[in-house]
Amino acid sequence: MIVLYVALGIIGLILGVLILHVLFLAALSLFVRKKYYDKPSPLYRAAFAYVVRLAMFFCNIKIKVTGREKLTAIDGKCLFVGNHRSDFDPFVTLLGLKIKELAFISKPENFKIPIFGKIVRKCLYTDIDRENAKNAIKTINRTAELIQKDVVSYFVYPEGTRSKSARMLPFHDGVFKIAQKAGAPIVVVGVRSTEKVHKNAPWKKTVVYLDVLDVIDKETVSALSSHEISGKAKETLILATEGK
Repeated sequence: MIVLYVALGIIGLILGVLILHVLFLAALSLFVRKKYYDKPSPLYRAAFAYVVRLAMFFCNIKIKVTGREKLTAIDGKCLFVGNHRSDFDPFVTLLGLKIKELAFISKPENFKIPIFGKIVRKCLYTDIDRENAKNAIKTINRTAELIQKDVVSYFVYPEGTRSKSARMLPFHDGVFKIAQKAGAPIVVVGVRSTEKVHKNAPWKKTVVYLDVLDVIDKETVSALSSHEISGKAKETLILATEGK
């Protein structure tokens, strides 16, 4: 009986902590008035990162990172690209890379999620509408400008959506124009095993892998077409992640 009470107490404590944090984020979301911002908010970024860490803990996720030392040679902000296997990919990437000034480019639907959609706006996350070329170009220009001004680095999934298998979907070459317009390098990052989290969490630990695979320097980015850069990045990701 004592064990049962202890277990119920722990569950209650966990739920209480989660509820308090959700209420705190909900309160912060009330102050988000605009769709786009020019500078990230340290308060919103810290609050969001803390909730992400809690979620990773409660989902029993362990992140193993390799290649992070490749980032030390980069001067200024850059564009990150990676494969997309799970809804957990951005959270694993955010914690694994340990980069404060990092925002994600995502599909518009994600910004309609209550509380979350507003909080990440203050962290400079932005949407890209691939169904509307004019709006997509606006996103490309806006994110390129923020990278060029050394405000924030951006992470984008060229597949556009998560793959439901371990095989990558076709890449949208246009997102690589962000780095070309910004005159910035591109960092290729691979994730593995994140698709297992939904099945395992919270009772079984999931070990996921985040690998910084390659840095395409800005000279190469400038010299190649967006299609050529896309092919180079995809080939690197296929060799490192498919079949694993």
